[in-house]
This record gives sequence, structure tokens and C-alpha cells, in this order.
Amino acid sequence: MPAQEPAGSPIPPGGGSAHPRTAVVTGGSRGIGRETARRLAAAGHAVVVDYAGNREQAEAAVKELTAAGGQAFAFQADIADEEQVAALFDVAETQFGSGVDVVVHAAGRMYLAPVAELDLTELDKLHRTNIRGTFVVAQQAARRIRPGGAFVMFSTSVVGLAFPGYGAYTASKGAVESLTLILARELRGRDVTVNTVAPGPTATDLFLDGKAEETIAALAAQPPLERLGTPADIAEVVAFLASPAGHWVNGQVVRANGGIV
Repeated sequence: MPAQEPAGSPIPPGGGSAHPRTAVVTGGSRGIGRETARRLAAAGHAVVVDYAGNREQAEAAVKELTAAGGQAFAFQADIADEEQVAALFDVAETQFGSGVDVVVHAAGRMYLAPVAELDLTELDKLHRTNIRGTFVVAQQAARRIRPGGAFVMFSTSVVGLAFPGYGAYTASKGAVESLTLILARELRGRDVTVNTVAPGPTATDLFLDGKAEETIAALAAQPPLERLGTPADIAEVVAFLASPAGHWVNGQVVRANGGIV
């Protein structure tokens, strides 16, 4: 798909610096990505909401952020296409008169099937998004994030929980976890952190889709906190890692799952 012009436009900040810290959030039009964009905007970041195809959702996310007094715009880019992702970062660097300080890579694809029944075409699609897409975004983040900034990726706690049917998905997310510390070490001397958040069962449309109520209830009962996570739970962890307060955390995979084992 071709990259698109920004959807929506930034509004002047309600006081403060004319050049706020800028955050790029891939997959920022829904779910955990959208909640993260909201949380970062509330912390004073100007937010670039990257989306794959649903322009209406992306524009709704931008409208929500700007109505709350923040600065945001939406940009369509296929995260596995290096030219489109480069264009995304180009616009992010110039739209608010500053560079890129935070990159949250929340975009991803899920496909569930037992290994014996795996559709290899779906496997290729999943790996294109979750592995190639992560490397493409990571490459631009590594080149462009300014000193004092942060790069946050997403895995899943199922890498450790090993639920049947999740083989292809967790294999792709295991690659993300392996990249985390390596990239942090490659950015030595840049004052840029790299971390990955691995949520447990979280009440997003992606997670809830196709699951029976009994399955959802069983998963909600597993953590000691006896509930599913929420997008806000995960967004708070991301916001901490992206903030100066979380800057000493580096090269880590944070399992944000309420204690599920």
C-alpha cells in the first residue's frame, strides 16, 4: 500500500514548549497502541499515530488526542515496507519542528493454529509483520531516536506460557525478545533505551475475537489478580519505560501479566 499524507493536523500545545517530545506509535489506531498513544499524549508527547489500513479509526484516535489538548496526526505506512517506514519517520521528525524521541512498536499480527495444521501462507504473513516489520521499525528507530529517548517493542507472555496453538505467533515474538538486548547493546553511547513489553491476556479486540466466554473466564482467573489485563494497564508500563523515570531500565523484556505463570 502507498504511504499516505498525514490524517488530521496538530494543534498548538496548551502552553509549554513549542517543540514537545515526539512519539511514534505503530498500530496506534486501536487496542494497546491507541491507549499508549493516549497515555503518551497525556504526558506531553506529540504523537504520530501509524496505521495499516483503517483510516477512520486512525482519524478517530487523532481527534480524541487533540480534543484532550494534545498534538497528534495519523500516517499510513506498512511497517514491513522500509520506504514507507522511512517516510513515516521523515514526517515525524518535521511535523512538530523536532526529532523523534520515543518509538512504540505496537503493530502486529496474530494467527493461531496447531503446528500440524499450520497454513504456511498465514505463517509467511505473520512473520512479515511481526519479524520483518519489527526489524524495519527498529532500524529506523536505531538511526533516528534522539539522545534520552526510548524504543519499546511488544512480545507476549505466551512465549513463556506456551499455550497450544500459539506456536507460529510465539515464534515470531520470540524473535522480538531476542532482538531486545542486542539492539540495546548496539546503541551503546547513544543514551537510548530498548525494551520489550510482553503482555499477558489483555482485553483487546484482537485477544477477545473468536474466543468463547468460558475460555475468556478461564484466562481471567489465572493471574493472582483474577482478571484480564486492560490496554490501560499495558500503556502505563510503556509510558514508564518511555519516560525519564524509566530510563535506567534497558535491554529488558517486561512481562506485564498480573502474575500469570
